[in-house]
Order: sequence, then C-alpha cells, then structure tokens
Amino acid sequence: MNHFEYRGGALCCEGVKLADIAEAVGTPAYVYSTATLERHYQVFRDAFLPRNVLVAFAVKANANIAVIATLARQGAGADTVSRGEIERALMAGVPAEKIIFSGVGKTADELAFAVQAGVHEINVESRAELELLSEIARGVGKQAPIAIRVNPDVGAGGHDKISTGKSDAKFGVSPEQALALYARAADDPHLHAQGLAVHIGSQIRDLAPLEAAFRVMRSLAEKLRSNGIAIERLDLGGGLGVPYFNEPDPPSPAEYAAMVSRVFDGFDIGLSFEPGRMIAANAGVLLSRVVRLQERPRPIVVLDAAMNDLIRPAIYDAYHGIMPLKQATASEQAVDVVGPICETGDTFTRNRMLPPLEAGDLVAFMTAGAYGAVMASTYNARALVPEVLVSGDKFEVVRRRWDVAEQLRLESLPAWMES
Repeated sequence: MNHFEYRGGALCCEGVKLADIAEAVGTPAYVYSTATLERHYQVFRDAFLPRNVLVAFAVKANANIAVIATLARQGAGADTVSRGEIERALMAGVPAEKIIFSGVGKTADELAFAVQAGVHEINVESRAELELLSEIARGVGKQAPIAIRVNPDVGAGGHDKISTGKSDAKFGVSPEQALALYARAADDPHLHAQGLAVHIGSQIRDLAPLEAAFRVMRSLAEKLRSNGIAIERLDLGGGLGVPYFNEPDPPSPAEYAAMVSRVFDGFDIGLSFEPGRMIAANAGVLLSRVVRLQERPRPIVVLDAAMNDLIRPAIYDAYHGIMPLKQATASEQAVDVVGPICETGDTFTRNRMLPPLEAGDLVAFMTAGAYGAVMASTYNARALVPEVLVSGDKFEVVRRRWDVAEQLRLESLPAWMES
C-alpha cells in the first residue's frame, strides 16, 4: 500500500496534489510520503511480534536524512555501508547502538570511525578485515562488536547485479571460513564476537532461497554453541521484494516473518533485519514534465527527467509504473519514454501503453523511493534532482536542487592556465 492516489482527477501524495509540488519546486523532483514510510516500517516490524527484532533500514536505498529521521522516530535502526552513511544515520537521530556497518571494502579510517562511534555491529567480510579491525580496536582502547558475514552459496534477487549470495560473489566468507573466523574473534580481547550475518540479494520474490540461507545460519549458530562458543544474534539482511506494478505481489512481510519463525522455532537468538527497498520504494515517486513528442511510427515521449535522475531502467532494465498527474480518460497508446541525455541508454521504457501525452504534461514514475535519488548524478552537467517530503497536507524540500553554478564552484583552473 502507498499514499499516492487520484483525488478529483489529480494524482496526490497524501493530502497534497503532486502538480502543486511540481509548480513550487520544478521538475524533475522526487517526492516521498511520510505516511507510507511509517506504515511500511510498522508492518514489517509488527510482523515479527511478539519477538523483538532490530529493524535496521538499509540507508543505501534512500540516504536522505529526513527519510532516515522519519524511520528513526518509529524506532528503526540503520544498515550502513560507508562512513558517510553512518554519519547520515547519526545526524538523522539513529542511536549508534542501532547502526550496523556492512560492506566488503571498509577502509581503516571507516572502521576506526565506526568503533569510535560505538555502532551496534560491524559485519566482517574477510580474515584481512578481521585482523585490521582487531588492530584498530586495540589502538583506540575499545572492543569492537562484530558479526561474520556468511556467503551461503544461495543466489537470489531480481537481477544478476543485485544477487549477492552465490559463492563467486564478492561478499562474505564460506560457512566453513565463518566458523573459523568467529572462533578466532571470540578469543580476541579487542573484539566482541556477537553474531553472524547474511544477505543474499535484493528484490527477492521467492521465500525458498531466503529460507535455505537462514537454515544455513541456524546450523552455523548451533555448531558454534555446541563448541562452547557464545553467539547472541543473527543478522538476516534484507532483500524482500516489492511490487513494481508489472508483476504479481511478492510475499508479504507476514509471510516472510512466518517463514523466519518456522526456521528458528525453538532456537533462542536475537535477530536483525536490513529492509530498504521494502520500506522506501513505494513511498516515493519521481515527477517529470513532457518536453516534446518525437514523431515516429510509435511516438517517443521526451521527458525532462533522465537516466542521471533515475538510473535503474538503464542499468537493470527496471520497470517503473508511469502515471499522468491528471487522471486520463482517453484510450491508451503504445509509446517509448526517454530522457534528454545524449545516450540511447537514456530510455525509461519502450512500447509502454500510456494515455495520450502532450508537451507540458506532468507524469510520475511510481515505486521510485528506493535506489532513485540516492543513485542520481550530474551527468551531462545537469542539476542534481531535489527531494521533497510530504506529511498530510504539508510538503517541504528536504534536499534542494543542486544547480550547475554550485557545481562549478567546486572546480578551478590550474595555476598555469590563469596567466
């Protein structure tokens, strides 16, 4: 469920007409619904009741501090993959003790920052990282809380580029290596070995691979305990898919939680989850305006939004529903929808059935709240897209448009060109 719907013929976000936002802020622009963010978090969290779990929002899905703060006020933690994301989470009000730090390429500086900040857990992905973290923790006089990330050789996800759990992926270590590394960490006075972590992919629409991965995790935890090694929790990652309007609905949070309960029935251990897309995707849209129509046997609709604003279709062939901001009554026709960037890859969709569109019309790309603005760029020297948050009948810009003049202020000519 989301809070984008037609009211009186106008597409609205909660109590605000999206056309009013476009008029005030310009296009392209991202718009997020507070009510949808809150509801999605609550539905996911409550699916696990009465078990108390840590739900750490995957900041990589949407790193806007207003979005993170909205979720933090509901009790969410944060799953982060860089120092910058940790800083964003802290700035948004996420307590350090609810922050998970993941990622295969953490630098010494990032690890030191995470240890000093007192994050909840650092998910270690190699022996080299474990040794480095031990050295850093010793140097700052703190004990670093760690989990070992397991690669269970179970692949899943909506695209090869977002499948992370197969043995040839760059993430984590094998189950056998995980047991050895965990035992090593448990004997290190500078490390607090508290758990194991797993994450096998994104946009997963089948619970079977998730269940297979989770059974591997339970087996490993049981082996550690049988060897007299304490383990407090398992981080089961994220990845649950969301509906993108062109496919049947994926499993619900309730179905997902029921599977988790089945796998861990009778096993007393803390659980953490890292949902991102599931919370944010349907909470956001990208507004765009039609620039013109190119005359072809199948018309080409040229928008002012481009692949630098929403890159998912270009790199994943991702589908996004497209809805006119004025509710249409005319018959739909097949069109291609493209952006203005000088690449054929700047194509959002081909042969899509849409109501007739004309220059100046406004449209919304649906399900754009995850991996949208956070992946935007200034390619072709375009302004960086702004973000807007709606709450009830109010809206506010929470990241302003970063125009070309501001970008140019970061650059300069070398001294030998200034004479």
